[in-house]
Amino acid sequence: MTDTTALDATTASAPAKPTTKAARPFFSSGPCAKPPGWDAAKLATESLGRSHRSKIGKARLQLAIDLIRKILAVPDTHRIGIVPASDTGAYEMAMWTMLGARPVTTLAWESFGEGWVTDAAKQLKLNPTVISADYGQLPDLDSVDWSNDVLFTWNGTTSGVRVPNGDWIADDREGLSFNDATSAVFAYDMPWDKLDVTTFSWQKVLGGEGAHGVIILGPRAVERLESYTPAWPLPKIFRLVSKGKLAEGVFKGETINTPSMLAVEDVIFALEWAETLGGLTGLMARSDANAAALDKIVEERAWLGHLAADPASRSKTSVCLTVEGSDEAFIKKMAGALEKEGAAYDVAGYRDAPPGLRIWCGATVDTADIVALGPWLDWAYAVAKAA
Repeated sequence: MTDTTALDATTASAPAKPTTKAARPFFSSGPCAKPPGWDAAKLATESLGRSHRSKIGKARLQLAIDLIRKILAVPDTHRIGIVPASDTGAYEMAMWTMLGARPVTTLAWESFGEGWVTDAAKQLKLNPTVISADYGQLPDLDSVDWSNDVLFTWNGTTSGVRVPNGDWIADDREGLSFNDATSAVFAYDMPWDKLDVTTFSWQKVLGGEGAHGVIILGPRAVERLESYTPAWPLPKIFRLVSKGKLAEGVFKGETINTPSMLAVEDVIFALEWAETLGGLTGLMARSDANAAALDKIVEERAWLGHLAADPASRSKTSVCLTVEGSDEAFIKKMAGALEKEGAAYDVAGYRDAPPGLRIWCGATVDTADIVALGPWLDWAYAVAKAA
C-alpha cells in the first residue's frame, strides 16, 4: 500500500512514496559505501592487539601495499607508502618535503584544490601561480608551465569535475606533478609515467576506514627528496628522508606512526574484493555503470542537472547535481527527508559548493541502488517544494 502519511502538521499530505528502496542507501562521498558483502565478522583479526612492527603486523601492511600496486598497476619504479592523516596528510607530506626547489603552480576548481592553494601561499609562502575555475568548470590545462612544480586534483570531489586524462601533463616536464587522486584512483586508469607524486585515502573509492593516507612516489620525486632540503622545519610524521636517503621502510610496511590494524584489515578486505572483479577493469566498469544510471535519472528530469556541464570532465565517482530553484535550506529538506525514510544517506552537496546534491557512484555502490534512487529524488523534491 502506498504511504501518504503527512510529514507534519503544516503539510496536509506528503507525495506518494516510492515502493522500492536501495538495499544499501549509502551515497556519501567519503567515507564511502563498504564493498558489497562486507561484514565486520569477515575481517581477519590475527593482527589485532599485536604491534604493527611485529612480523604479522608488517606482513599485513605490506600485503595492503602489494594489493594496491597490483590492482592499480603501479610500476616497480614507483614506491607506495601508508602514511598518517588520510589524503590530507599524504598530500601535505609531499608539499612540505618537496616544494620550494622550483616555482609552483596550483590548479583549483573546487574546495580541496583551493586548500592546496592556501597551503602553498599562506603556510609555505611560495607565492604560487594560481590557475582557477569556478565550481563546475575546469581551468585551462594547456596554460600550465611545466618548468614549475604543479599541484592539482585529478577528480574534484566537491565539484564533480575531473581532468579528462593525463595528456596535458608534459612528458619533458622539469617540475614535479603532484596528483591528489583521492576520488580518482580505482575509478580511472592513472598514467603513472606522468605522475611524480600521487596521494589518496582509502576511505573513498575502496570504502575503507578513515585516518590513513597512501602516497605513491615516482623516481623523480625520490630524486627531489634526496637532493633537496626544504627551508622550513618538518614534523616527524612528514619525514621521508633519513641521512639524505629515502626512508625505504615506509614503503615496506614500516609506517611512520602507529596505524590502525583494524583499518588495515578492512582495506585488505576491500582490495581482495576488487580482485574478484578482475581488479581495476572491474572497478571502473562498476563506476561507469553507476554514473550512467545516475545520468539517465538526470536526463529524465527537467529540474535536475549536472554541475559539471562538460561530460568530458564530469566525474563518474562524486557526481554533483544542480536542483532547479534550490537553496541550501531546500537541499537540507530534501536530504533530510531521504535520510528519515532510509532511502538515501548523505546526499547533500559539500558545504562550500553551490547548493545541490552529490551522489557517490564509485565501485562499492550497486547500480540497482542508483536506479532505485530516482523515484525517491522525485519524492524528496516534491516534499521540499510542498514545505
